[in-house]
Amino acid sequence: MHKGHLAALTFTVMFGFSYMASKIALAHVSPIGLVAYRYLFAFITIELFRRTGLFHLNVRRPKGWTIGLVVLFQPFLYSVFSTFGLNLITSSEAVMMVALVPVLSGLLSAFFLRERPSLRQWLFTFISISGILYIQVSLQTVDSTSQPLGFLFMFLAVMSGAIYNVTSRKASKTVQPSELTYYMMLFGAISLNALYLGELIQAQTLPSYVTNLTSLSLLVPVLFLGIFATVVAFFMLNYALSVLPAHRVSIYANLVTVIGIFAGYVLLNESLYSFHIIGSMLIVIGVYGTVIKPKVQSPIPH
Repeated sequence: MHKGHLAALTFTVMFGFSYMASKIALAHVSPIGLVAYRYLFAFITIELFRRTGLFHLNVRRPKGWTIGLVVLFQPFLYSVFSTFGLNLITSSEAVMMVALVPVLSGLLSAFFLRERPSLRQWLFTFISISGILYIQVSLQTVDSTSQPLGFLFMFLAVMSGAIYNVTSRKASKTVQPSELTYYMMLFGAISLNALYLGELIQAQTLPSYVTNLTSLSLLVPVLFLGIFATVVAFFMLNYALSVLPAHRVSIYANLVTVIGIFAGYVLLNESLYSFHIIGSMLIVIGVYGTVIKPKVQSPIPH
């Protein structure tokens, strides 16, 4: 398997389980608190990697507006919108919304990066997205406690994710994936923890910034989110974006939907209906058809 596709598959698995972990953590902390802890541990981890030489990180002073856009849309805006959305809808519904990222990424990359998907890739993208739409429409036929505002927040997260995919692809021309990941973790840790500390000061509960982490029910999912679903996942994502077209990398987001649905069903006891299975099958077919190149037959020797 191409290293770029292997990296994309790795971040997909991490992101797929991240929604389940986030849902567990949100029972113990506010949405801003969750992303603040997540990026705090993420930055501590990547800084340890840098100082111990486990990863070679050539960290320089960032230059150019592209890197600024990358860290603004991911981790800041995407994390805030998606976590608030996840607090109002189920983890399964949240990952279904995330699968819309490839559509917007494809449109944006075609316009800004001139990376035009082939007709075959658009066809399989349509198949994958049809699975998302089928699940979304079918959800209206069953009882749900989800709130419409949650879907709005998730749509804003999807927009942020699509813009991030394109800006990260552009930034990768001048910045190494490891360096870009470091900037993202640093900015996320500073900005999100500043917001959370402000929230705690306003509520006069500042000591809970430390005492919250004494609960294993919060600490375990936060460590998973910070180390694996953030540092490892984003390093793999940035690497994939540096060697593969943005629209091809973003289609892997659809697999996050499949993983998230089954993680929510098995570990969180969320409802799993037949339309989830049918829709997930369409998603997998679409992903496979988009990222696998058709074999070219060798000419018959004369």
